[in-house]
Amino acid sequence: VILIVGGDFLVRGASSMALKFRLSPLVVGLTIVSFGTSAPELLISINSALKGSPDLAVGNVVGSNIANIALILGLTSVIYPIAIGKSSRALDWPVCMGASLLLYVMSLDGRLGLWEGLLFTGILIAFTVYLIVKSRKENPSLGLSDEEKITHTGYLKDGAFLLGGGVGLYFGSDWFVEGAINIAAGFGVSERIIGLTVVALGTSLPELAASVIAAVKREMDIAFGNIIGSNVFNILSVLGITAIIKPIAVSSELVNMDMLWMLGITFILFPMMFVLRKITRVEGMILLGLYVSYIWIVLQ
Repeated sequence: VILIVGGDFLVRGASSMALKFRLSPLVVGLTIVSFGTSAPELLISINSALKGSPDLAVGNVVGSNIANIALILGLTSVIYPIAIGKSSRALDWPVCMGASLLLYVMSLDGRLGLWEGLLFTGILIAFTVYLIVKSRKENPSLGLSDEEKITHTGYLKDGAFLLGGGVGLYFGSDWFVEGAINIAAGFGVSERIIGLTVVALGTSLPELAASVIAAVKREMDIAFGNIIGSNVFNILSVLGITAIIKPIAVSSELVNMDMLWMLGITFILFPMMFVLRKITRVEGMILLGLYVSYIWIVLQ
């Protein structure tokens, strides 16, 4: 319940903030909403690395990225088909695919260290700054009038929605994951499987809540931008910051199986985006089917 309410608040605040700061809804979805919904992954990965559970730290991110596209984007497009804009085809998906490939290549030696962490965070900062500058140049007419800017009531209200939504998403996902991990651990499941399934699904619930609510509100740019942006943030921010704090060991199973699934599911968006230029209900069902297949294989 807290997750759903938090997602609703986050989408409301982000949609309104987009106009005030002359940012497009897609950019807000790719930045503010993505960062807010990726906070659980960041905290769990850092804690896991510090406590000596690298499979949980990396599996959480890889599993979340698979769930974001196959489960959440699939479910969102089943609710309401998503038209893919030119910006998403030209920039957002290529950056997401590139970040996924970079993670795979950097993990081949079985370790993510300080330099990989600095590279990831550097790319993320550059990408975020580029998005904001580009959006403000392309939308000079967006924003409030000078008279409206004098009163700060709108900013305070939007800020309250964003803050309340972020707090709700954080605590809601934290409580879910804590309970789920304890239940899964009671059955003697490995850290890799817990990270790829229970934790990944739990930390993806904020993206699910935000994207489904955005789809219901017909804020399709935020729905799509949130999912793609979260995947970029998960790799570049979550693993980047975690690797800077403490180097992460990456198991061969994660590299040779789970990351390949992540790459494949990310790549499958290519024909949907560039040929069909939308993700229909049929494509949504295909994505959902892929997620079910992946979970079934992991649990074998």
